[in-house]
Amino acid sequence: QLEDSGGGLVQAGASLRLSCAASERTFSSYSIGWFRQAPGKEREFVGFIGWRAINTNFADSVKDRFTISRDNDKNTAYLQMNRLKPEDTAVYYCAAATTGYRGSYSNGYDYWGQGTQVTVSS
Repeated sequence: QLEDSGGGLVQAGASLRLSCAASERTFSSYSIGWFRQAPGKEREFVGFIGWRAINTNFADSVKDRFTISRDNDKNTAYLQMNRLKPEDTAVYYCAAATTGYRGSYSNGYDYWGQGTQVTVSS
């Protein structure tokens, strides 16, 4: 129900925009979270956006470099990543919270995308 896309291989300092497309019209009522998982590490919270796009929050490691937006008419959310660093290398996942949960716990999200690989070279 969620499809992540937009990953790739970039150099440090570059930008990428990931997309999270949903097939459901009810997408507009869901909070959307972004998470990432690097090899050998646990999945970690990146940020979220509320259903009305008023509330967003980010992990300290990406704050001031990443932003999240959404276009409810297109049932799509976006993760804009700027000034990428090698430590940002991971598989990135979007997730939807049908309850409207807005937070950093992965258990608060009900549907997950398949993930998209982001690799940042130094």
